[in-house]
Amino acid sequence: MSEQERPSPTIEDYLGAIYTLLRDGERVIAARLVESLDVSAPTVNATLKRMVRDGWIVISAEKEISLTDSGYRMATSVIRRHMLTEWMLARVLKMPLSDLHREAHHIEHTLSAEVEQRLLAEMDDPTVCPHGNPLPGYEGEVRDWLPLSEVGVGEKVVLRRIHESIEDHYERLSYLDSEGLMPGAHICVLEVMPFNETIRIRVEDKTVTLGLNLASNIFVSVL
Repeated sequence: MSEQERPSPTIEDYLGAIYTLLRDGERVIAARLVESLDVSAPTVNATLKRMVRDGWIVISAEKEISLTDSGYRMATSVIRRHMLTEWMLARVLKMPLSDLHREAHHIEHTLSAEVEQRLLAEMDDPTVCPHGNPLPGYEGEVRDWLPLSEVGVGEKVVLRRIHESIEDHYERLSYLDSEGLMPGAHICVLEVMPFNETIRIRVEDKTVTLGLNLASNIFVSVL
């Protein structure tokens, strides 16, 4: 697809969100995009109509949204550009991991296909982003990682991935960064407390308590 045919940044954001939900096996409907993109229902519905008109998506009789072939190609390009930009900011500018997602979002829409390919080579063909989420085509790389919320008491694990749903909330991501909860961190589960929906863990040399909902979006591998 030529640069002239690239959609607006807003449409690219929608395509990226739809792709991520479909990748995770979720049913994609307008209400889910309202939640994911944090925009109003009328705005989502109007944008989806334009996307159907322009051939990016189709909407079934059951209101489920899926990507067309061109929509899928553009969605994977958006995701790839975003993740490669994160790597560039991390490696070249040495930015904190908690800042990468927010800053990359401002840059990803401006990258040409040529720059995308050069970044892919310069960043050594990564399979995951700095937060551990898979680049398109590498979903198998993360398949065996477990949600932290499912790890048993006493088990020792390594943090591998922070899901995109957390990346979209800067305050949560910044909190995790401040507590040392970024990919590569060594964790021991000290206590799981279903009655108040929290999990207490040791991260390196300090104790941290997280909500189970947050912990369910942090993925680990068992040592």
